[in-house]
Amino acid sequence: MENKPELLLPAGNTESFFAALQAGADALYLGLNKFNARGRAQNFTEQQLNTVLSEAHKKGVNVYITLNTVIKNTELPQLIEYLHFLKILNVDGIIIQDWGVFSLAKEYFPELKIHASTQLGIHNSPGSNFAEKNGFKRVVVARELTLPELKNIVTKSGIEIEVFVHGALCYSFSGMCLFSSYLGGRGANRGMCAQPCRREYHSENDKKFLFNLKDNQLLDFIPLLAKTGVKSLKIEGRLKSGEYTFRVGKAYRKVLDNPLETELAKSELAFDLGRQKTSYFFGGDVKNSISDETGTGIYLGEIQRVIKNEFLLETNQRIERNFRLRIHLPGVDEPVYFTVGNFRKENFTYFFQNQNIQIKNGSRVFLVKLQEQKFQNKLEAGKNFQPVKISPSVRNSILTTFSKKAIAEKEELFFRINSTDWFSRINFNELDGLFLAFSKPGWKMFDFNDPFLNENREKIYMEFPKFIAEGSVGFYTRLAEKMVQNGFRNFVIGQLSQIEIIPEESKIVTSENVYAFNDAAIQFYKNKGISSFIYPFEIDFETLESLNDKTGIVPLFFYPELFYSRMPVHLHKNDVFESEDEKTKFRRIRKDGVTIIVPDRPVSILQHKKRLNSLGFKKFLIDVSYDTFSKNRLKTLKTRLLKSEQLQPSTSFNFIKGMK
Repeated sequence: MENKPELLLPAGNTESFFAALQAGADALYLGLNKFNARGRAQNFTEQQLNTVLSEAHKKGVNVYITLNTVIKNTELPQLIEYLHFLKILNVDGIIIQDWGVFSLAKEYFPELKIHASTQLGIHNSPGSNFAEKNGFKRVVVARELTLPELKNIVTKSGIEIEVFVHGALCYSFSGMCLFSSYLGGRGANRGMCAQPCRREYHSENDKKFLFNLKDNQLLDFIPLLAKTGVKSLKIEGRLKSGEYTFRVGKAYRKVLDNPLETELAKSELAFDLGRQKTSYFFGGDVKNSISDETGTGIYLGEIQRVIKNEFLLETNQRIERNFRLRIHLPGVDEPVYFTVGNFRKENFTYFFQNQNIQIKNGSRVFLVKLQEQKFQNKLEAGKNFQPVKISPSVRNSILTTFSKKAIAEKEELFFRINSTDWFSRINFNELDGLFLAFSKPGWKMFDFNDPFLNENREKIYMEFPKFIAEGSVGFYTRLAEKMVQNGFRNFVIGQLSQIEIIPEESKIVTSENVYAFNDAAIQFYKNKGISSFIYPFEIDFETLESLNDKTGIVPLFFYPELFYSRMPVHLHKNDVFESEDEKTKFRRIRKDGVTIIVPDRPVSILQHKKRLNSLGFKKFLIDVSYDTFSKNRLKTLKTRLLKSEQLQPSTSFNFIKGMK
């Protein structure tokens, strides 16, 4: 195969590391015990990493380290120590999400090669080109791309492109999901995702899976991917077993080395024991991408009979001793697990000897583990390894570069709207800025000659969405040019790379999606010419308080976008659904081909305005994009803001309880 891409395999633990080497990996990615998006994986200690690098490099295998979470301000000292350690070990690359991490690595540890994580949200050619200009070595593109979109990005970019080809899919764009954080402070962007997409929800008197995506499998497209010039093919699975890593890695290795063996490789993948499979947007397999099976494993069938110490299962799948089964009893939430011992077989019927577990007729049975192949699980070398620590004086010197205290000069108030309906309720004398988060049709109807808008154009900001498909880049580029030609020079961007499509000498504010959890990121934005920034919606008071730079815009009222996805949701009669316990309601919105899920109650911390003022925060945002239009709504919200009064019904999101 010409232009053979790198095969990049996951290593969530020692066993998976050796399994990946045995499967024929060209490169591995793994995490240390902090700052990686798979916090639930076993991961590796600093001592183990030294040995991992030695073992991998003996075989010519690269090792990339995941530092792909957002970083709280109080974590910057430890982050600097990590970066120094990785530089000393000469790792082959770091995978990052946070612009603060990027800024620190680029400025103070330039030896490190930096890869843009898929959580950074790069999904078009302006994104990849921006990454290249700023010194990234590689971009891991979003998993929602079509084949033509990917081809365009590779053609227009000079940077290495990495693509996920197998494994679990997030319903939301990676890096843009706030659902887990909203439900209990377990931020997906902090490696703590509680997987709300895998839960059932109530919709129209029915309980069903709305967001539970099948697993990605692009084995059939490997030759096409190679022809596009993609540099690396990535397998997801740092929470999976060594058996999974080996089986999947071996199948993709087989096809990379000889595409004629694709069918044989596919038969081997049938036993990766993941979820059902989809080729997703890449293969145009979107309609059938939602699964009714939330768990992994191969469905074997239902138990026909339970007779004394035996139960009967009819299946055409081969079952052997030591296979592990997951059994779902009717009406019982928690499954039971069964390791196959003695059994007899008649045609396709298996007679299993019960092991004192309660089993009922009609129980659904899944194969979840084969007679596992054994892989080495100990890293024996490097027991006396002592990492070289960065000197406290050097670390503190780096920290002082963004330790200067900064507060806004005056109090300012910004509104965000997504419809022209709100124009009749806007009094620009009471505002410092109005963010227009319109859809494409809304912008097409925008009246540049409206006297009301022209009189106040210094306060009007055009807002870009978080996702701009490759085919829409031209639309937004032309729109930005037209805005400037008509005297509207203010913009809000949903990705830092959107700087690429905004005319020069414009005023730019970054949205809450361009995460500002630490002073290093904030300073980087300002160095890029950003005039102001909105703090993340999921930020907590403790993190806000820890920041030295308090000149940003604090969101005080908003409906957070919990899921932001290119994938449709199948609801029949209305756009409202409920959590499984029916205590929380959510709404579905479709906007420019994107599905957005918001809660039915707003987040409001208006009552904390005086407290924030006392710390130095003076810029505030009231966002009614997903609020119900009413003539007195903005007046009520501003009154509550001025009086620092609570608004009910509402929630405070992570503001008080904190984000883990």
